[in-house]
Amino acid sequence: MEVKTEELLKEDIAEAKEEISKVEFPEIGKGRYVEGLGRRKRAVARVRIWDQEGSQEFNIVVNNKNYLDYFRNIELLKIVEAPLKKIKAQKVYRVTCQVKGGGIRGQAEAIRLGLSRALVMLNEEWKPIFKQAGFLTRDPREVERKKYGKRKARKEEQWQKR
Repeated sequence: MEVKTEELLKEDIAEAKEEISKVEFPEIGKGRYVEGLGRRKRAVARVRIWDQEGSQEFNIVVNNKNYLDYFRNIELLKIVEAPLKKIKAQKVYRVTCQVKGGGIRGQAEAIRLGLSRALVMLNEEWKPIFKQAGFLTRDPREVERKKYGKRKARKEEQWQKR
């Protein structure tokens, strides 16, 4: 009895994997795009998704450069490509990004948020997947401004007794 239930579970899992692999990606249309805006600290990214014309993998352009040249760190590369890998759409869409401000890590995370938002606009069914992975959460932390009479935002001048 137990062997049959295990076999049935394995068959159910295999069927579920086949259904996931058969997910159809919506087409955007020739010459059209879907845009998403992502922010992180001072970085702002405008991300556009286009239909892929060829069979290239990961055609992501950041500020008119290939994303492999723009982000040299492997961790940052994984952050940028994470939303497409999550839904297995590496060969389906072409991505262009314009990024301004902030540091290199803030820019990478802004691109991830913008790309996730654009993909959700394209297909609403992907929202729970991205939400669970934390790709749709806007990190609101900003640098506090410097106040007058202080060295930094909160640091006081050094006090001397004599």
